Amino acid sequence: MAAMPKTFVGFGFGAIQGGLFLYEAFLSGKFERLVVAEVMPEVVAAVRRAQGCYSVNIATRTGIEVRKVSGVEILNPTVPEDERILSQALAEASEIATALPSVDFFSRGEPSVAGLIARALQAKAARRDLPPCIIYTAENNNHAAEMLQEKCGQGLEPAGLGAIRRSGQFLNTVVGKMSGVITDTGEIAADNLACLVEGFPRALLVEEFNRILITRIDLPEFRRGISVFIEKTDLLPFEEAKLYGHNAVHALIGYLLQHRGSRFMSEAAGDPKLMAFAREAFLEESGAALIARYRGLDPLFTPAGFRAYTDDLLPRMTNPYLRDRTERITRDPRRKLAWEDRLIGTMRLALDKGIVPRKFAFGAAAALEALASPKSAADQLAELWPSADEPAGRKAQLIDLITEAQNNLKTEKIHCGNI
Repeated sequence: MAAMPKTFVGFGFGAIQGGLFLYEAFLSGKFERLVVAEVMPEVVAAVRRAQGCYSVNIATRTGIEVRKVSGVEILNPTVPEDERILSQALAEASEIATALPSVDFFSRGEPSVAGLIARALQAKAARRDLPPCIIYTAENNNHAAEMLQEKCGQGLEPAGLGAIRRSGQFLNTVVGKMSGVITDTGEIAADNLACLVEGFPRALLVEEFNRILITRIDLPEFRRGISVFIEKTDLLPFEEAKLYGHNAVHALIGYLLQHRGSRFMSEAAGDPKLMAFAREAFLEESGAALIARYRGLDPLFTPAGFRAYTDDLLPRMTNPYLRDRTERITRDPRRKLAWEDRLIGTMRLALDKGIVPRKFAFGAAAALEALASPKSAADQLAELWPSADEPAGRKAQLIDLITEAQNNLKTEKIHCGNI
């Protein structure tokens, strides 16, 4: 029997889908059908007017390059006829990618993403002519794949669960690719960006980096169409390196820039003291702690490996062509100050390894400042972490460090000098 032509299906048509998954599927030349599901009717209509073609702005180290993608079918699953076509495409797909705002969107709406994927996996299990598939999850959650698999399996008997697990594998991803969607027509014009489609006020802007890590695939004889991604047997250490390294330092720089009234992340590049402060935080606090936790697992978790990681990331974070705004990096400070998230999670990891994270304490203090609350740091943090204190006494230790940093931040007394 001849092999079925490869089909790729993506959920969500933001910058990561349009500028990474769908874009790389197109570049691979391995897929005869490219499908994307999007619930914003105006986006669907615009791409259809352009006959399935769209543009992506790629920020390199030297400027912006515009790339074209063509041959895309865009479908709105809330429209019955589109849902029918999407369901068929999912059943035939060998690679699926979810790139939604958060894992909460897996089960939101009707039909839900989880429901559509579950039905496709059941169809694959029942028909030998349909290919198995992998499902990339790119929702910036270390357990997104497990969450989506659980949602897809809800209500199924054990035999049904086993069947869909043989039909598809859910993959976590480490997407260290910075990106954004620009909808302000003034900004699009000022930055000379190409609109998603001509005349439609929406632009995708992504950096050129595409070294994406994914869970190792164990489906028998499966061959990926998107071959540029890198498989890892144990993805969690690399997910933590992104959260407690990349994301944490990105937030640290962003909140310190916001404290000073800076609009763009690229403004940090012109401040040697701030960049030295961020580099020291990266290497001496988060890097040292991650190396202590995962030493010997991978070349990344060595002093030389982490220096290379740091020296690659810092210029990318401050690339002027990416036009990354501090307001994007610093939004939702309550989430970024959560016990397990980038700032506090990094500080806790450092303390667990005997490292005092004084530099990340400044990032946490600046994030608290963004909350604009009249309450003390201790009271705000106690509200954010009502029951967390592991090990005992850790909460008080963190509060002391952040309170000290908050007091110094008010007078611009930063450990590596005034910034």
